[in-house]
Amino acid sequence: METTVITTAPAAVLPVLPVLPAYAFTTATYVVSAVLFILALGGLSGQESAKRAIWYGIVGMALAVLATLFGPGWGNWWLSVIMIAIGAAVGVVLAKRVQMTEMPQLIAAMHSLVGLAAVFIGLNAQIELGRVIRARASEAVEPFHGFALMLAHKTPAEIAMLKIEVALGVFIGAVTFTGSIVAYGKLAGRIDGKPKKLKGGHMVNLGAALLSLLLMILYVTGWGPAMLWLLILLLIAGFIGWHLIMGIGGADMPVVVSMLNSYSGWAAAMIGFTLSNDLLIVTGALVGSSGAILSYIMCRAMNRSFISVILGGFGGEAGPAMEIEGEQVAIDAEGVAAALNDADSVVIVPGYGMAVAQAQQSVSELTRKLRDAGKEVRFAIHPVAGRLPGHMNVLLAEARVPYDIVMEMDEINEDFPDTDVVIVIGSNDIVNPAAQEDPNSPIAGMPVLEVWKAKNVFVSKRGQGTGYSGIENPLFYKENTRMFYGDAKKSVDALLPMIE
Repeated sequence: METTVITTAPAAVLPVLPVLPAYAFTTATYVVSAVLFILALGGLSGQESAKRAIWYGIVGMALAVLATLFGPGWGNWWLSVIMIAIGAAVGVVLAKRVQMTEMPQLIAAMHSLVGLAAVFIGLNAQIELGRVIRARASEAVEPFHGFALMLAHKTPAEIAMLKIEVALGVFIGAVTFTGSIVAYGKLAGRIDGKPKKLKGGHMVNLGAALLSLLLMILYVTGWGPAMLWLLILLLIAGFIGWHLIMGIGGADMPVVVSMLNSYSGWAAAMIGFTLSNDLLIVTGALVGSSGAILSYIMCRAMNRSFISVILGGFGGEAGPAMEIEGEQVAIDAEGVAAALNDADSVVIVPGYGMAVAQAQQSVSELTRKLRDAGKEVRFAIHPVAGRLPGHMNVLLAEARVPYDIVMEMDEINEDFPDTDVVIVIGSNDIVNPAAQEDPNSPIAGMPVLEVWKAKNVFVSKRGQGTGYSGIENPLFYKENTRMFYGDAKKSVDALLPMIE
């Protein structure tokens, strides 16, 4: 490992770091990894290419880790190997234990770790920078290596840029960390899903953001104690992340997960700038931009303003809800099976309730039997079905449901009037006619699957509750709707022997 001695010589006349073969190896490997990451993102856009895309990502990340370990400034081999082994062990355990229903909160927890890493790296960068600056100011002779050696060769302008990167990394990282923790709590049911914020919440957020900007300016310009400004910035940014996500209701949580994914990507990009790691910059930018684009697409699917979701405070009641007339009429398995046997066309709408009951295999078997009987069976997938983008697609792919019968909302919405039977399994908001009929509904204006236009609608639910978001659904009271109460898996299993 290269070591140099820093004296009071100006940064401009310090010896230039030599270009070693390790630099060329690392750069070339990073380019390959970046290409593989791009291919992985592109492949994840389709179900058929998703498996191949995941392998692109795995290989790309393996190459990135190896290139970093063998690259310039390598060292602490035993510590690196131990940390990789611990991380791999934790990953294996999580992969085996975490159910598909817990994926949204797991992803939120992973986002928090990225934010925390950005905070730690930013603080460490300031500690090392302070050490280098003190050595120059005191005319001390001190050996530096690794990151400190890189800092010692920076010009004043480059150090100013580094401080901007550190400040942004700490800010975005802290917002991502606390915001992801709150998102995890809401998704796991440990925090109330209703939006909660302090009095004058938006003004509080604005004031905190302006104070954060002032602290960044003080830190970058070098006025006063740099580490103190950075620590105060960390606390305020953490508060912003907590308050923002606490102010977002359950109806918007799928967008929140995607939004936090974007935040974690930008935090990673800031880490890359701080460490002068090109691949980390590229990867962070890919994750940040793709997460932002996905968030925008989901906001359009939910008729939400992207800026409004980012600011928080939405997803709750907008006014007095429209009164619902009628009553929920129950039906047993024999009645549902009879309707399915008489039907020519069937549409199944899966939701988070199907994931909770782990009913996807039973639904797949029901689909096979109905298709063998000559019936047209299709699945209708809303862009925000479940609590994670693509959640239902993954479950159906896991159960080996053919890709060609899984339809997006825009592809199938016009077909509901010609559909004989619609089976809704554990969905609420995405099939809620209040989005079109009640201007005071929290989901007013949100595009939904218009299942109530079908001849018969059967809703599989555990009970008469309003679900995760707490929004009442008039669909359950319509004349052509029957409630098929019970655990989704047991209910579907009861239908299987009755399908002719």
